[in-house]
Amino acid sequence: MRKLFAAVALTAFCSAAFAQETLVVYWTKGFYPQEDKALDDMVAKFEKKTGVKVELSRYSPQESVPKAVAALDSGTPPDVAYGDVFDFQVAGKWAAEGRLEDLSDILTPMKASFLPVTLETVYLLNEKTGKRGYYAFPMKRQTMHIQYWKDMLAEAGFKESDIPKTWNAYWDFWCTKAQAGYRQKTGKRIFSIGSPMGVDSSDSFYSFLTYMDAYNVRVVDNNGKLLVDQPAVKKGLVATVRDYAHTIEKGCTPPSAVNWKDPDNNVAFHNKQIMMTHNATISIASKWLDDMNNDKLTAEQRAEAKKNYSELIATAGFPAKPDGKPMQYRSAVKVGVVFANARNKKRAKEFVRFAMQDENLTPYVEGALGRWYPVTKSGASRPFWTEDPHRKIVHAQFSAGTVPFEFTRNWKFTILNNENVWAKAVNRVVVDKWTPEKAVDEMVARIKQVAG
Repeated sequence: MRKLFAAVALTAFCSAAFAQETLVVYWTKGFYPQEDKALDDMVAKFEKKTGVKVELSRYSPQESVPKAVAALDSGTPPDVAYGDVFDFQVAGKWAAEGRLEDLSDILTPMKASFLPVTLETVYLLNEKTGKRGYYAFPMKRQTMHIQYWKDMLAEAGFKESDIPKTWNAYWDFWCTKAQAGYRQKTGKRIFSIGSPMGVDSSDSFYSFLTYMDAYNVRVVDNNGKLLVDQPAVKKGLVATVRDYAHTIEKGCTPPSAVNWKDPDNNVAFHNKQIMMTHNATISIASKWLDDMNNDKLTAEQRAEAKKNYSELIATAGFPAKPDGKPMQYRSAVKVGVVFANARNKKRAKEFVRFAMQDENLTPYVEGALGRWYPVTKSGASRPFWTEDPHRKIVHAQFSAGTVPFEFTRNWKFTILNNENVWAKAVNRVVVDKWTPEKAVDEMVARIKQVAG
């Protein structure tokens, strides 16, 4: 009899365990432990509040799209998925194909709380219905920055106040004066400008598009119609390609930059193989902030990291555009999605609503140590963004106003970003020795073929 009761109890326990409601979540792994901990805390709070078990899977940025695509194609997508590159690569395509759940009931009531140029990225076209809706949820933002070594600049014989503020003079200063001075005084064959040019790098197309913005080039209008056949646009694209390829042709950017992937300009910077680089986050500085508080490192290593972060590395914006006007930066909004055929859409939307609350979203964004900027006004107004020497530069760039990417108006630019037609054009000039005009003709033809 005792064995019978035990068996019944065990069966009841197992049934209860198997009956627990679950929510399947895919998420991009954070760069820092604080970022992952903030997500873990958010998940734990949601589980406690709802009694739902969250099955959380973390993937690297490079894995996040393939893993989601594989699950989607197999007919067993996660309920919620977030990826650092979903905005660049897949969210617009998925929305167009009718694969995403409309989240307007969550985001529309929150509209007033978002910063400008945020919801534009998630207001996507469903080609099945012919209507737009909020088919993704915004979590954080990024834009383009410049970071340089102050001590390397000093070793070259220059002060920060010597750096020009106009476009051509700025790049010429780094390419000729700073590099030549450093090489002459140290005997080390370093390079001054770390310009990402790899076809497999999102840094390279983000940097290229920033140069394109400097030349006031718009390749698509507000309705998603291509403008690439306009003579002024083609002229601007040629100038952009020529300018971007210029530093490697002059010997100021490492020849290996044509093969760089996203981490490689960071690595070259940390190893002081380059004096400066442009990067779509301040992850370069944040790496040292993380190290200076890492108790697994020695006291000497933490002290070195603190000096690098607090004294030796500078974060800055770009110089004035060639026409003399201030740069206006692109805002990339990092998004997550709920799939239309998710098994547990009701709880998925509840999780999204929960994640978007200030008390959950703010710790998650700040856990990245400044690598990502907030999507909400309340998040951006915190001292976290105004009192740190690196983050206050980021705050100033966003506060001056930003612009969205082409794919917010024509989702097919996500395909062009995946192919990286921008870096391919630069490689045509640098590697294949094409003229910028010929490289632009090829690029424009591909843009028209894909997005026309």
